[in-house]
Amino acid sequence: MREEFEPTPPENGGEPLTTEQAIKNLQGDDTGLRYYAAWWLGRFRVSEPAAIEALLAALEDESDRTEDGGYPLRRNAARALGKLGNHCAVPALIGCLESSDYYLREAAAQALEMLGNQSCIPALMGLLSGGVEAAVQVPGKPHLAEPYDAVLEALGTLDAKEAIDLIKPFVEHPVKRVQYAAARAMYQLTKDVSYGNRLVEALQGKELQLRRSALMDLGAIGYLPAAEAIAETFAENSIKIMALKGILENTLETEETELPKLSDEAIRVMSLMDSLL
Repeated sequence: MREEFEPTPPENGGEPLTTEQAIKNLQGDDTGLRYYAAWWLGRFRVSEPAAIEALLAALEDESDRTEDGGYPLRRNAARALGKLGNHCAVPALIGCLESSDYYLREAAAQALEMLGNQSCIPALMGLLSGGVEAAVQVPGKPHLAEPYDAVLEALGTLDAKEAIDLIKPFVEHPVKRVQYAAARAMYQLTKDVSYGNRLVEALQGKELQLRRSALMDLGAIGYLPAAEAIAETFAENSIKIMALKGILENTLETEETELPKLSDEAIRVMSLMDSLL
C-alpha cells in the first residue's frame, strides 16, 4: 500500500480546525483548503452524515486537476471514505475504479479494501482481466497500467476466492512489489505456506523499500513463522514492530484467549517486539 503523507495545513489564523470548519472548507472554492479538509476528515475519522455527504460530492470534483489529468482532491476523498466505515460510499468508490486517474483508482481500491464490502469484488477483478501480459508500465509514466498491488491486496483481504485463478499468475510478475502483493493475497485465500515463505525470503532482498513492503505484507497476513525473520530484517525497528503487531493481533484473534492465558507463540512475538523497542 502506498504510504500516505500528511499534507501541509493551510493558514487558519492560528486556530485549530474543527469538524464544522473542515466540512465548510471541503464545500468551498479554495483548492488547498478542500484538499486538506478531505485528508483531515479521514485522519480524525469524522463519520457524521454531513462529512460523508461532502466527501462523496468531492469524488465528483472537476476543479482540482493536475496538468496530466489527475484528481488530487478525489484521491484524498476516496482515502477518507475508506477510513470512515460507511458502506454507502461503496458504489461511488467502485465508480472511481473506472477513472482515467491511476492514483484515484489506487486510492479507491485501498478504500474498498478497508470497507470490506464484497460487492466490489467483480469490479476489482476487472482490473486484472488483462492478465500479467497487460500488467506493464505505461510509456512515459512511473506506474503500471493498473494499481495491481492495491487491487491484489484488496482481493486478498476481501476473501475473494473466486479471483484465485486471476491472482496466481501475478506471483511471477516481473515487478517485485506486485509479486509480493500476489503472494500475500494467495496466502490469505489458500493458506498455502509456500506463499508466506516467499514473503519471508523477500526479507533478504537488497532494496530497503522492497524489504519494507514484504514486512508489511507479512504483518497483514499474520504469518507467525515469519516472526524471527522479521525481527532480524535490515529495516527500521518501527516498521518491524508494526509487522509483528499484525502477527500478534492475528495470533490473539485465532486463539480467542484472554491476556492471562497467552500462548507461547503470542508471548514469543511480544518478546520480539520488546527487543526492538
